Amino acid sequence: MTRLLFSLLALILGLLPGSVNAESVRQAVWAGQFYPAAAGELTKVIDGFVSEARKAPVTIPTGRPLRALILPHAGYIYSGLTAAHSALVLQEGKFNKVFVLAPDHRVGLTKAAVSDVQFYETPLGRIPLHDDAGRLRRQPDFGSNPASDQTEHAVEVILPFLQYTIKQFKLVPVVLGIADIGRITSALGPFLDEKTLLVVSSDLSHHLPYEKAKARDKETIELISKLESDGLSGKENSACGKGPILVLLALARLNHWQPTLLHYANSGDTAGSMAQVVGYAAIAFWGEESMQEKMPSLSKEQGQTLITLARQTIMSRFGKELPPAEAKSLAAFLKDPAFGTKQGTFVTLHKAGRLRGCIGCLSGRESIIDGVRRNSINAAFEDTRFPPLTLEELDQVDIEVSVLTEPKSLSFRDDQDLLAKLRVGKDGVILSQGGASATFLPQVWQQLPRAEDFLSHLCQKAGLAPNAWRNQGLEVQTYEVQVFAELD
Repeated sequence: MTRLLFSLLALILGLLPGSVNAESVRQAVWAGQFYPAAAGELTKVIDGFVSEARKAPVTIPTGRPLRALILPHAGYIYSGLTAAHSALVLQEGKFNKVFVLAPDHRVGLTKAAVSDVQFYETPLGRIPLHDDAGRLRRQPDFGSNPASDQTEHAVEVILPFLQYTIKQFKLVPVVLGIADIGRITSALGPFLDEKTLLVVSSDLSHHLPYEKAKARDKETIELISKLESDGLSGKENSACGKGPILVLLALARLNHWQPTLLHYANSGDTAGSMAQVVGYAAIAFWGEESMQEKMPSLSKEQGQTLITLARQTIMSRFGKELPPAEAKSLAAFLKDPAFGTKQGTFVTLHKAGRLRGCIGCLSGRESIIDGVRRNSINAAFEDTRFPPLTLEELDQVDIEVSVLTEPKSLSFRDDQDLLAKLRVGKDGVILSQGGASATFLPQVWQQLPRAEDFLSHLCQKAGLAPNAWRNQGLEVQTYEVQVFAELD
């Protein structure tokens, strides 16, 4: 089957699983159009942009390492100066892995496409793909799409600037189509560490008159600077890479990254007409020294507020309400900004010491308040292992709320290495293989304190053979929880 026919089939069928061609190289498709095709000329052009960029007064936060960048992907005569401001914050050897998260311009993807080639090539040389590209491609919301890989410019145009500054690194190219932002965020999070840079490829507003574009882009940059996903999500003509930016903002909130604007311009400032312009921004995101996930830091009092919220939510399904004074107090406590943080939550019901319902969400797709409300109803009435809770049982159940860290992938060589790396009593565990998946909260270690038993029962919960955890091809993620039990 010819490459052309394969690409056409990929366009029709969407994302397809693909095997890696041992020597496959994604050529520089847009060299000579978006940027110079000759290495010497390309380096000279970037040199000129960087020299100009270094004249800009940019304040670099002290003691906060760079974690991510937003950079434009237009032709260099239009956006090259803005992209060159990346040289103010990047340096050789700082990162060994770079994720480039770009929007889909050309295919109409219904998932996220991760290239299955072994190298990306630009006039400045070949960039090897990181092994994480293959791992990510096997995730449920990801796949490969050769047609997108060969035609999309938004990854390629970014790369020469990264080669110019970082020099040697491995690449994970991701092109994002229509996708669930929360699930994409959850999938990417475990792959990030201190030596990983996340680059979002995006231009800003398109084809507005010069002054209107500046005003629109200013609003967009302010939303990004405040990490306000909701405002950005509903904003028309704000950015062609809105989806990738929303993923970045979600990761920034989870990891406490703070953005700094490095440069803004539009095509009217550089090489285009002012009648209709495209906006460009370079924005850096600064994090903390460690990328270790922090445990939720809610107090005992805040935990009891969540317990009260869960009970009130279940009561309301029966047409019951808290006494007015308690309801007023709860409403006041729920204004605490901590409850607006997006983190995974579980709600567990016990009756006479036995499980009576447990349902939750593993990733931070929604605020703690919304998660507790939704999972309270689901645990009481939608857990298929139990009949729906009755009003007579309501006073007999004890409620437990768990607030989770974001799941992280656990790398291991074999079954013995897996046993050695699991933290008994501390880790919540997610096992997945193919379409099968299941999780145990850390509380389950109390009933299954041996790691072998814990994993075997978890495999059975996922519909796998009890010893499936000993086989190759099993994906494992871990997380921690802060648990709040209802006081008598």
